[in-house]
Amino acid sequence: MTTFHAVVWIDHSQAHVLMFDREHVEAQRIKARSHHTSKHGHVGADKDFFQQVAQALQGVSEVLITGPANAKHEFREFCRHNAHAVDKAVVDVVSSDHPSDPQLVAMARQYFVRFDQQAIDPSRR
Repeated sequence: MTTFHAVVWIDHSQAHVLMFDREHVEAQRIKARSHHTSKHGHVGADKDFFQQVAQALQGVSEVLITGPANAKHEFREFCRHNAHAVDKAVVDVVSSDHPSDPQLVAMARQYFVRFDQQAIDPSRR
């Protein structure tokens, strides 16, 4: 399926990657094999997990990253340094609790409608 948009809900234990177009949604769940705790008590995801998520997003034009805690920002930072094509596709990182996959797609569709309108008409920014 050729997709234009994707939304990624991510925490330190799993990622829900939802790629969609007007009519179809393709969902993939990726589980972290492990995570680490730093000497300061912060939990971090392993790089293999982030690499698998980035791999799932290859070829998507616009990506919205969301989730409840720091993993979303850590994944974005991973992409900046290790997955440049995905990093270029990321349009925003926003917080969200634990929506269902249909709720996640609905949220992303609304987000991308506004984002696409702003891209067409820069005065709306």
